[in-house]
Amino acid sequence: MIDPNTVSLNFIKKEIFTGSDSGMRYRLESIGDEMLVWAWPEPYNFLKTDEALKVSETFPMTIEGRDEAVEWLNNQRQVRSQLWDSVAGKPLGSIM
Repeated sequence: MIDPNTVSLNFIKKEIFTGSDSGMRYRLESIGDEMLVWAWPEPYNFLKTDEALKVSETFPMTIEGRDEAVEWLNNQRQVRSQLWDSVAGKPLGSIM
């Protein structure tokens, strides 16, 4: 589970914030006054992952928006748990 207090809004305003949670990788980035949030399965990075495996949502670039974004990511972890669990901790060669 992702803790919203570990996600720095000030960092996201300047850089792309990435992380992972049990087979799910995620990315938060600033797009003007909004935050674009992505989730996709391990083991590949954002650029190497098939677009069909990525999901995204947009949130306001505010503390409340950050909290909503983290809630959305935690919800994605539950909703798509079968996908995340199928890849979590597996070596790259076993998934290709």
